Amino acid sequence: MLRKLSLAVAVSCASNTMAWAAEAPLSTKTDLVSVYQEAVDNNADLAAARAQYGAQKEVVPQARAGLLPNLSGGAEVADVRTSIDQPSAIANRSAHSYQATLAQPLFRADRWFQYQAAKDVNEQAALQLSATEQNLILQSAESYFNVLRSQDNLASTKAEEAAFKRQLDQSNERFDVGLSDKTDVLQSQASYDTARANRIVAQRQVDDAFQALITLTNRQYNSIQGIVHTLPILPPAPNDAKSWVDTAARQNLNLLASNYAVSSAEQTLKQRKAGHLPTLDAVAKYEKGDNDALGFANPNSFGAPYGGNVEQSTLGLQLNIPIYSGGLTSSQVRQSYAQLDQSEQQRESLRRQVVENTRNLHRAVNTDVEQVQARRQSIISNQSAVEATEIGYQVGTRNIVDVLDAQRQLYTSVRNYNNTRYDYILDNLRLKQAAGTLNPGDLEDLRRYLKADYNPDKDFLPPDLASAAEAQLKARP
Repeated sequence: MLRKLSLAVAVSCASNTMAWAAEAPLSTKTDLVSVYQEAVDNNADLAAARAQYGAQKEVVPQARAGLLPNLSGGAEVADVRTSIDQPSAIANRSAHSYQATLAQPLFRADRWFQYQAAKDVNEQAALQLSATEQNLILQSAESYFNVLRSQDNLASTKAEEAAFKRQLDQSNERFDVGLSDKTDVLQSQASYDTARANRIVAQRQVDDAFQALITLTNRQYNSIQGIVHTLPILPPAPNDAKSWVDTAARQNLNLLASNYAVSSAEQTLKQRKAGHLPTLDAVAKYEKGDNDALGFANPNSFGAPYGGNVEQSTLGLQLNIPIYSGGLTSSQVRQSYAQLDQSEQQRESLRRQVVENTRNLHRAVNTDVEQVQARRQSIISNQSAVEATEIGYQVGTRNIVDVLDAQRQLYTSVRNYNNTRYDYILDNLRLKQAAGTLNPGDLEDLRRYLKADYNPDKDFLPPDLASAAEAQLKARP
């Protein structure tokens, strides 16, 4: 009769004797969507991006103000001292006046193009904020599944440590009854010590992953829900790289933002060129004050009392024709040409990068689909190999090094399987982000496959692997 599979034994030992933390009540286990919602409410980077957008969108009313009427008022109080030679006389008067000026731009091409550029900048800022919000979806998923990845890695490392401890105990027992030499004990001890060191590192990685989650959301977490092994592992739909690239060209948020950056640079260039054009304003002005303030003193009555106030109203057009400004306008035009070329090249570079990322991620998801199945089969095969090697060691056809190597390969395949499983989930989300379609609903879809009572020490492997390995071992001669 075949002995119970070593991996199942190791998992049982790890769960019962080496638990790294007490199991949290189900009510305290946080799910993926809750983590994302906490990140939306508390993430500092997102709050900073929203504040930045709030500042950037003010460029529109600021630019529009240059096209609207401008009303200003003022007052003046002064002491006026007047002297003349013939006849010799000196007069001192206290002067005061009030003014109000209304100016309405009629033709200001530079300000119009500045206003158009500001609207493009506002659209660009809005898309950049949306890209930051979309990226937070991916960040939340990455932080969440990195915790699960590290927990599963710790669980497999503890199972590996338990397996090597069991092997060490067996080697000591065989040495005590003379069935093996000291070398077997030393080999087993070395493997156990290495596994123990790896387990300590894996524990730290779990703590680090939880800390990253805390940094993202500014919330403490004791435990999170795990992903079940029945999560469908499917190719991307549609499974056509060109379709994904075409979607990315239309919807990638950073690429759309770069289009507005180019448009803004074009409008800025027009604004600089308009510096050569004349300007025309309608101006209305009202003034009231005494003669000294407004300069209406009657020289024929010098020395006589300055009584009464003077009112003056002016309504007219003001034309300004730029002729020469020291080369400033021409320099600004050349600068704007260079900045437009820069923004166009940056957009092209981003477009190529988006195409590359989309194609690479499409391939990555398809590779992950194949790898998950292959890694799963690798665990089954390695379990069978461990059992066969241990049986061979018992009958003397294999040595202890063969047994330890087989066990090491088994747990390596376990970690590779779990890493590929989480890579598949995250690569799917990254592909959607590259295509511009990632949204909170994608996290809701994953939420259906979360397990509230997930225990990494027991659930880091599919429940049917032990029976599959046993069947494979029985089927072989």
